[in-house]
Amino acid sequence: MSNVSYSAPPGIRYVQYESSKEAEYVPKIRQLISKDLSEPYSIYVYRYFLYQWGNLCFMAMDDKDNLAGVVVSKLEPHRGGPLRGYIAMLATKESYRGNGIATALVRMALDAMIARNADEVALETEETNSAAMKLYERLGFLRSKKLHRYYLNGNSAYRLVLYLKEGVGMIPTYDPYADLPPSAEPLVDIEKNNPNQ
Repeated sequence: MSNVSYSAPPGIRYVQYESSKEAEYVPKIRQLISKDLSEPYSIYVYRYFLYQWGNLCFMAMDDKDNLAGVVVSKLEPHRGGPLRGYIAMLATKESYRGNGIATALVRMALDAMIARNADEVALETEETNSAAMKLYERLGFLRSKKLHRYYLNGNSAYRLVLYLKEGVGMIPTYDPYADLPPSAEPLVDIEKNNPNQ
């Protein structure tokens, strides 16, 4: 992690995910996220993110090593264009909400992405999740698109984007499936694990 100091409530410390502690961390991460988020993720989704981008996953742990919060992210080129960070999952245990933990975790992920030369960061959040919308908009994210009935529960979402460099929004991208027949298009979006897309 960088030398930036992140405020933590008493009894909370921030740690970066370590693959050597997978057996300890992954069950805690899955339990917290499955309780808080509307999408059911399989173990393979967690492994997809944590194996490749564990250095972009940060956790808030209490003094008994219980998970108080987590952010899971990735960073890769987006459709031949900008280097895009993606915040896939963010959750804070209900008893710890309102203490700035989620904000600190997102800032850690953003700082890690910036250190790796990210151009932009994107995410989706339910349109009804006003607390998350406020958190991300306070950090400079902009609503770029409304996604109707995006989640399996039928709720719509907003895609939010944070441009980290000037002019990034103008970088051209391409659709990798534009020239493929419909039968060759992917059936599963790994970021959401939503086969009904």
